[in-house]
Amino acid sequence: MNNESRDNTADFDAIIVGAGLCGIYMLYKLLQQGLRVMVVDRADEPGGTWYWNRYPGARFDSESYTYGYSFSDALLQEWDWSEHFAAQPETLRYLNHVVEHFDLREHMQFGLSVERADYNEADSLWAVTLDDGRSLSCRYLLTAVGMLSAATLPNISGGEEFHGKSFHTYYWPKEPVDLKGKRVAVIGTGATGVQIIGAIAPEVGQLTVFQRRPNWCAPLHNSPIDAEEMARIKESYADIFARCRATPNGFLHAPDRRVMADLSEAERHAFWDELYNSPGFGVWLGNFRDVLVDPASNAEFSAYMVGKISERVHDPVTAEKLTPQDHGFGTRRVPMETNYYEAYNYDHVRLVDLNDTPIERITPTGIATTAEELEFDIIVYATGFDAITGAYDRVDITGRRGQKLADKWRDGPITYMGTGVHGFPNLFTLTGPQGASVSTNFPPVIETAVEWTAAFIDYLERHGHRRAEVTEAAEQSWLAHVKNGYDHSLLAQTKSWFTGYNSNVAGHDKLRYMVYLGGAPAYREKLAEVADAIYEGYELT
Repeated sequence: MNNESRDNTADFDAIIVGAGLCGIYMLYKLLQQGLRVMVVDRADEPGGTWYWNRYPGARFDSESYTYGYSFSDALLQEWDWSEHFAAQPETLRYLNHVVEHFDLREHMQFGLSVERADYNEADSLWAVTLDDGRSLSCRYLLTAVGMLSAATLPNISGGEEFHGKSFHTYYWPKEPVDLKGKRVAVIGTGATGVQIIGAIAPEVGQLTVFQRRPNWCAPLHNSPIDAEEMARIKESYADIFARCRATPNGFLHAPDRRVMADLSEAERHAFWDELYNSPGFGVWLGNFRDVLVDPASNAEFSAYMVGKISERVHDPVTAEKLTPQDHGFGTRRVPMETNYYEAYNYDHVRLVDLNDTPIERITPTGIATTAEELEFDIIVYATGFDAITGAYDRVDITGRRGQKLADKWRDGPITYMGTGVHGFPNLFTLTGPQGASVSTNFPPVIETAVEWTAAFIDYLERHGHRRAEVTEAAEQSWLAHVKNGYDHSLLAQTKSWFTGYNSNVAGHDKLRYMVYLGGAPAYREKLAEVADAIYEGYELT
């Protein structure tokens, strides 16, 4: 490292916003390179999404042993997973274990939110203002803020008047919530709602689910991992991560390249039965490739899934309400569930279709729809997130010439490889829009992004560069590449957080190019090409 290039007038060389999976690894890498680094997080301990999401049923839907870090063999060998799809408490323990294992906690400050970040062109430093009044300077600002960390409440009046307990699933209380025998409302049936509904249905006295748009859901098929199986997994980690790196989405599951039309209907259904009865995302990501690119193939598999819903939900009227009508299977994020559909077979569980009877307001005692008033003890908002860009919009980030990141992204995000933004030097958007980590198994791909970023910063330090900024041409070229991926995917035809739609957020009522759909291997190849070309697409000063 060229020590003469180090600006010791700055408080830190780098500040990382977020102490989740990405922020922890980024901290580790930069400390290994000898930089002065601080992580700041509004939580009171590490964990990111696994700190906040404490709701019943919260767990992985990617295999546990593919979610943990792969960079340290010692770490892999000393940690035992108890389930194929670990629950939130275990994952939070794991991330705290990683922090302790590498002595990272002393470089972290908790209970602090970043209110603003301003780039000073005169000294090429970022000024980061915290909610405790401090302003800290750094050369490099790295955002590890998470994709789903800006929780959104529905646009329903009266919430503050409710006399019972109410909370968004993201802010589920740390202290135990007594659900036994309670009258509970759950608003929302996305991935979070699906998990919590299946988990609490047997316990509550009454459960009313308010649904706007049903999702295609598939069984998780979780199971415990005993000591013998864990030993086999530890012996196989090299193969496991090699498989994940080879698949488009970073999971163990790769698409089946056979053409559906070449198989008989009986053969297709036998294959689908095998997928449906297997654990994890195989039914979505291990299916025939045709299902996600060809409308006719997608319609045929969607019809197969309609049959599965009908088999599991006894009441045909409820089953029909739980069947999506506005999108085909897999064109939105597929929630993995445990006993979700069976929950509606309980006498004390009721489904309210908000398309028939919308919610008018929250009342002091419950919820009023256009048809009736219902009383509840607890209201749970499983209403999702202002995905990917929402966490950025909640910080006042100002780049060169007073440009606001929120203004630049108002009509949709624009980045270079999801790692940087023109007009914002030395800002590395680690979990930003249009990067591969958004649409894949997060850890394997975020390791790639972190390692690439760490190598880039090391290059800047060794060669005495004070500033690295994405060029406008590179940004526009990447946006065109991202758009091209949407043109060849059925996902672009569906309203979801992958396409930027969120009725709870003003202005998010149109297609926004949020994710990179080219797959993890192609993304890694692009990162490598840019680095080999001495960080082509960046202006180094």
